[in-house]
Amino acid sequence: MTVADEIHGKLASAFSPATLEVIDESEQHRGHAGYQEGGQSHFRVRISSDAVSGATRIARHRAVHGAIGPELIGRIHALAIEMV
Repeated sequence: MTVADEIHGKLASAFSPATLEVIDESEQHRGHAGYQEGGQSHFRVRISSDAVSGATRIARHRAVHGAIGPELIGRIHALAIEMV
C-alpha cells in the first residue's frame, strides 16, 4: 500500500467526504529538501466534507492532520490541503 493510499483511507474513514483526492506531487520537488527517490514525500489533498465545512481553516487543517495521525505525518515531508 502506498502512502497516498494510507492517507486516502484514513481521511475517507474519518470524514466520509463527498470529494477526496490524494495526489503524490513528489516528482515536482526533485532536488528540493525532503525529496526521496521513488516519491511518496510530497502530497496534496483535495477534500470536501460536511464534517468540517463550518470550521475555520486552521481547525480543518488540524482535523486533517489528526485524522492522518502523527505516525503517517512523520513519514512525509509536505502536505498541502485544499478544502473544495
